[in-house]
Amino acid sequence: MSKKIIALLGSPLLDGNTAHLLDEAIRGAEEAGCEVEKFEVAHMDVLPCMEFFQCKGSETCLIQDEMEGIFARFREMDGLIIATPVMTMGIPGRLKSFIDRFQVFYMAKYHRGRSFISPERRKKRKMLFISIAGMNIPNVFEGAKMTARAFGEIIDCPYWDEVLRNDMDTIQDITTRPEVVEAAHKKGYELGKLLG
Repeated sequence: MSKKIIALLGSPLLDGNTAHLLDEAIRGAEEAGCEVEKFEVAHMDVLPCMEFFQCKGSETCLIQDEMEGIFARFREMDGLIIATPVMTMGIPGRLKSFIDRFQVFYMAKYHRGRSFISPERRKKRKMLFISIAGMNIPNVFEGAKMTARAFGEIIDCPYWDEVLRNDMDTIQDITTRPEVVEAAHKKGYELGKLLG
């Protein structure tokens, strides 16, 4: 049975540089025998966390939207790929709102002490993080990476590896950097093989 990977596109541009890198990583993971389900987060009907705190004592969220089915998929998945641009030294708002909704997982793990993911499965689950940034400055990825790492801990899918490319304001088109495109494909393939 093939391993399941979820791929999150954090950019609102469905055919932009971030999407291109994500598609390459997906292609690599599929070549390695994995089944990949992609979510274009900026175009989903997902509300932000409203801190109703129903999830303190329940496995469900009070907000009824697309997230209900997604929580189940995140419990079942074997791996995760997040691809996002850096915006204001962090991740875009729609992706951040999506991640914040995983208080359902946070409360299960840290408040009730019963993570949805067993320690055995956690050891096998892995996250690949792909990101581009417009500016060419030190530490431009630090905020985005901190969020991704924290998310990985909450959902018990630890940060495994990354593909990063800054200075995109100058580069403009990621296809002029074939080494970055190939790195995304290669890391997707490696992730798929590790999960399999």
